[in-house]
Amino acid sequence: MCITEVKQNSNHNNNGDGVVKSNANCNNGTVHDAFISLDRGDPKMYYMYWKNVDDKCSVTIKASDLMSYFADHDEGGVFYQLPEFSKAVHRIHNVVGNAVTKGRYIIGGTGSSQLFTVTLAALASRINSCNQIKNKRRIPVVCAQPYYSCYEEALEEEKSEIYQWRGDANKFNEEGPYIEVVTTPNNPDGRLREAVVKKKGGVVICDLAYYWPQYTPITAPADYDVMLFTLSKATGHAGSRVGWAIVKDKEIALRMIKLMSLVTIGTCHEGQLRATTILDFVSDNYEQHLPNGKLVVEHQEGFFEFSHRVLAERWKRLRAVVNRCGIFKLPDYSPEICTFMNKSTPPNPAYAWMELKTGEDAEKVMNKLKIRTRAGPRFGVSSKYVRVSMMESDETFNQFLERLSTLQD
Repeated sequence: MCITEVKQNSNHNNNGDGVVKSNANCNNGTVHDAFISLDRGDPKMYYMYWKNVDDKCSVTIKASDLMSYFADHDEGGVFYQLPEFSKAVHRIHNVVGNAVTKGRYIIGGTGSSQLFTVTLAALASRINSCNQIKNKRRIPVVCAQPYYSCYEEALEEEKSEIYQWRGDANKFNEEGPYIEVVTTPNNPDGRLREAVVKKKGGVVICDLAYYWPQYTPITAPADYDVMLFTLSKATGHAGSRVGWAIVKDKEIALRMIKLMSLVTIGTCHEGQLRATTILDFVSDNYEQHLPNGKLVVEHQEGFFEFSHRVLAERWKRLRAVVNRCGIFKLPDYSPEICTFMNKSTPPNPAYAWMELKTGEDAEKVMNKLKIRTRAGPRFGVSSKYVRVSMMESDETFNQFLERLSTLQD
């Protein structure tokens, strides 16, 4: 046996010696030979469910299909968007009850990442045009920490002339227009959130990628001016690169559609078609079992029950390992009545937000175990935190627990 030691600052001693120890076999062919990655939210945990329904939920596209740029020829419509895709989005939200879509504009995009930047541009340009001032300002964009790491990274890389990243919403005290991004449930810590700035002239983008019943109890339909969703977290089909925005204001919707058409001439019809098939399959499975809008108890396990069960079991196992090791802390979550599941359920977030009790660099501890995670500073907080994906394959998740269990307090 060899002992892997992770040195800690002497001001934060652990067990008096400032060392987190790991008993890990260092011979060839052991669990510590190669890195495993839990850095990205790659939803591989969904594979087995969809593999089992391959023959019931597939898409065939002929060489002559979907050749035109145009899909919706109605005047004022989203010309690149398949009407059946819009209907499927309305339908799944009506079934789950997680978002208001009636009277709203559905705008498809290449994942919610593309829609996020398009929404920022549409909102910022509208704010500046409404202000009617000669010197247009770069609109501040804020989000309460810990915030999704890619918000800051994308905006800093883009260097837009009409908006700019301004960091933690809790520290924002400027007067004038601003854009606040609210991620609920939050990525990385899984908490339900609301806007925190609440000043005159502000607008909110609500990222609801994880507001689905496998991750959190659905307590009410979300009702915001701009709401972003993505197929990758709803059903696990990340490779299709399909997302959608639900937009209340017509002018903002038209600005977004114009930007989408200028940048990419719309979005992929094949991806929309696959998303439509997937979403309709899930809706078909539940609509017959939702009398009075509530899921009947005797309903055979469908997609959301499968996903909820897998995540709940993973969280149970992770908490057991963390409690035995005594090195990390995990957030506690309170159960609530889920209007979709028709019962009280606890949240099972897509990520484990892990805090190293010593207060030292948690990513370094994980690196010693050859586990790739995403460090706290990328989310605007201390390095004592790391985000760990709970959505990886069974094999990778099992290796993660095995390696984590070698830590000793």
